[in-house]
Amino acid sequence: MTPGSSRMRDWSSARWSDLGHALRIAAVRRGLIGTMLIALGTISPAYLPRNSPWWTLLSSWRIEGAPAKIAGTVVTMGGLLLLMDAWFRLRPRHMRPDSAPGLQVYSDVKHWAVLALWSLPFLLAPPIFSGDAYSYAAQGWLVHNGINPYYYGPGVLPGAFADQVSWVWRNTPSPYGPLSMQISNLLLHVFGFDPYLSAVAQRIPAVVGVVLIAVFLPRIAVRLDIDPAFTAWFGTLNPLLIIDFVGGAHNDSLMMGLVVLGLWVATTPVRGGPVTTGGRWSAGGWWWLAAAAVIGLAATIKQPALLAAYVVPLISRRWSSLRVRETVITVTRVLVSFVVAGGVFALVSMATGLDFGWYNAVSVPGSVVTPAPASLFGQLVQAVLGFFELDPTGRAGVAFAHTLFLVIGGVVLTIGAVTIARRRPMAFISWGYLVVVLASPALHSWYMLWGGLALPLARPSARTVTIAIWVNVSLLGYDAIDMAWRNNGAAIAVAAVAASIFMTYHHQSVIKMPPREPGSAAHLVLAARQDQ
Repeated sequence: MTPGSSRMRDWSSARWSDLGHALRIAAVRRGLIGTMLIALGTISPAYLPRNSPWWTLLSSWRIEGAPAKIAGTVVTMGGLLLLMDAWFRLRPRHMRPDSAPGLQVYSDVKHWAVLALWSLPFLLAPPIFSGDAYSYAAQGWLVHNGINPYYYGPGVLPGAFADQVSWVWRNTPSPYGPLSMQISNLLLHVFGFDPYLSAVAQRIPAVVGVVLIAVFLPRIAVRLDIDPAFTAWFGTLNPLLIIDFVGGAHNDSLMMGLVVLGLWVATTPVRGGPVTTGGRWSAGGWWWLAAAAVIGLAATIKQPALLAAYVVPLISRRWSSLRVRETVITVTRVLVSFVVAGGVFALVSMATGLDFGWYNAVSVPGSVVTPAPASLFGQLVQAVLGFFELDPTGRAGVAFAHTLFLVIGGVVLTIGAVTIARRRPMAFISWGYLVVVLASPALHSWYMLWGGLALPLARPSARTVTIAIWVNVSLLGYDAIDMAWRNNGAAIAVAAVAASIFMTYHHQSVIKMPPREPGSAAHLVLAARQDQ
């Protein structure tokens, strides 16, 4: 046996051991049962398109009616509560072994093992809590047939692919990056142009993004002297990430995976050492240029990734003061970062043959009502205008609100760029993405993950973490109610949301924010009961 094969065997054996150890922990098993129930609950009429092969099975078993809808809702809500409970129980406590004699012991569990186990039931399940994966497959089908999805919606090519897409998006062009749609096109070839399998296959690039997040996010924390265990818990085991990125197969996953990779590349000169403050133009090394290129590649999946191009040159060399020389150096470095990222974006766009037509579809996500602050405020303004018959178009109030929130978001982002980003670039990337999301015309739970998964890198206070957890619960509750509403089981979801609120309140009342104790391993140091 060669040394290489021996090392591979040892590595593989260690990984299986990590998975086995994780599975022996009761909270991990509880979360696994939760994701299994959620995956089972997706085989219900709420999100399955009519031409899905599951409909044939449901019809043959005569379980496509109201009983199946209620059963699917109950199973899904139960799984969601189990997953949330498991996540709370796995929160790192950093308790001393002698803090509760006879009751607590240390239990080190690798975060990647927990993530793998919880994600496993979703891998072959239908898209969860969203039908976007069907749109991705249909857009890949357009590309395959020589139709530019930046100018035409899936409905221009009638057939099985278009039939899977929600009627809301059937005739709208794509707002996504060009590489994202070419990946969808490639997956169609791999899976034999089967409409349903091609949609489920959109989970492959999403899982790649989750792997990048799981591998590099805690490593960034170690380099920046931030607790990697809490980073892994909040940033990679978050139920929103598992449900929306793995289950929902959203292309936001690969975008954010590449952004995290870019941030990790940018932290290479740091590695736990001092950060350069001021100095020459080249101070802090040149890794940020490679990081900017990675960010440009992330933008070809989804364009909001470009925001990270602002911070990568600031990670290893801070903007020390507002003096003219220092400001000129910093601003030129930032401009170069955007040029590199934009250059990669442009090259990939031209190489794909799709060019820059996405600009025609930037307003598509905001064309439907979502719980975005801008949309809710716009609906209120529109109602007032309608009551006084001041707007015959029926859109002036919404358009005004969208514009107002975009302007406010731009102002807040600019202020943060010259204040927070100067000394705390990681905090800016988290808060900056959250500002972009909250100021946008559309808001979905997976959008909040743009800034949410990087929140631990911002060194949040205990109050901020508490708020973030409640926001998580609110978004999961919204997804649950939306799913149940489609299944005519809203009352079940309301009961589940009430239970989740009680669960979260109990968790927040007994948990204490752990001290920041940076470690060298990306694992969770759990205070686990001995019977686990």
